[in-house]
Amino acid sequence: MTTAAIDARGLGKDFAALRALDRLDLEVRDGEFFGLLGPNGAGKTTTVHLLATLLAPSRGTARVAGRDVVREGLAVRRSIGLVFQETTLDRDLTVAENLRFAARLWSLPARVARPRIDALLRQFALLERRDDPVRTLSGGMRRAADIARGILHEPSILFLDEPTAGLDPRARRSLWERIRHLRAASGLTVLLTTHYVEEAEPCDRVAVLDHGRLAALGTPAELKRAAGAGSLEEVFLAHTGHRLAESDGG
Repeated sequence: MTTAAIDARGLGKDFAALRALDRLDLEVRDGEFFGLLGPNGAGKTTTVHLLATLLAPSRGTARVAGRDVVREGLAVRRSIGLVFQETTLDRDLTVAENLRFAARLWSLPARVARPRIDALLRQFALLERRDDPVRTLSGGMRRAADIARGILHEPSILFLDEPTAGLDPRARRSLWERIRHLRAASGLTVLLTTHYVEEAEPCDRVAVLDHGRLAALGTPAELKRAAGAGSLEEVFLAHTGHRLAESDGG
């Protein structure tokens, strides 16, 4: 029987009078590549922040890696990696310094951290830039470094909140190729939020959020069949009235 990496029941979040997320039921299976789609303000980032223990829910429950996000927040955080929409790397530190600093935050001993950092730099094609300040990197390289830092402690679940926003098509393709290799090698569970059609297509399953509510859930093929649609773009439009973004030339 497939286990649930993420299990949310009736999960909701209010900000004063604004209901950002309304009683979300969501299950992400262990090892799944799961896509979360929705227009701006639909509740995607709120969902990620609740599951990652950065926000406390107003109602409902959620378990991540088998741990309750409210009562066992520290254990949840040890089990996840999180890549935000905007880079949180220190731009004045080198790539390697950022990773070494993250290793200290995770209390990884040097004998463990050193070879792990070297392997990640090699995996994300950053080995030759290891001693360069982050501010000198291209956008694609910075995102690669963000993800390398996010998986440094070998989490079982990785949250990617619009990781390729602002990247050109070539950088996007390169980054996703590396993520695909990472998943194939590690069996990592990935929850992705994105506005790009081609990034949602390879997902095992996709959830569509609209105004804080779950509008549709299924494999890309199931969603297209149910909506009588030929593409996820049409599925998204049918459920939300909005169009998904498309990459320019890729």
